[in-house]
Amino acid sequence: MSISYGHFNVSVMAVPAAVFKAECLKLMDQVAKTGKPVIITRHGRPIAQLAPIPAEPKSLFGYMRNTVRVKGDIIAASVESWSALSGDEDQLFAKAPVRKLARHK
Repeated sequence: MSISYGHFNVSVMAVPAAVFKAECLKLMDQVAKTGKPVIITRHGRPIAQLAPIPAEPKSLFGYMRNTVRVKGDIIAASVESWSALSGDEDQLFAKAPVRKLARHK
C-alpha cells in the first residue's frame, strides 16, 4: 500500500487489525526506527494509521547566521549626493494643476 503526499508516494506497510493487536509493541518500535507509517486494516479497508511523531522544528532564531557578507564600510556616509538635497527631482513632487470637470446638462 502507498500513501500519496502531493507529488510523491510513500510505500507503507498494511497490517490487519488482528495482527496489529498481537504485534503492537513490535510495530511501534519499527515505526520509531524506520520513520515509515503502518496502515491498520479491517477486512482489507484502511481504518487507522500508526505514524511517527514529526521532529520538532528548529528555532528560527539565528537560522540565517553566516549567510550575509558585508563588503566595504556600511557606516560611513556615501559620496553620492542625495537628490532630496540637490533638488534635481523637485519636478516629480510638484503639485499637478487641478482640472475642472465638464458638467453635462
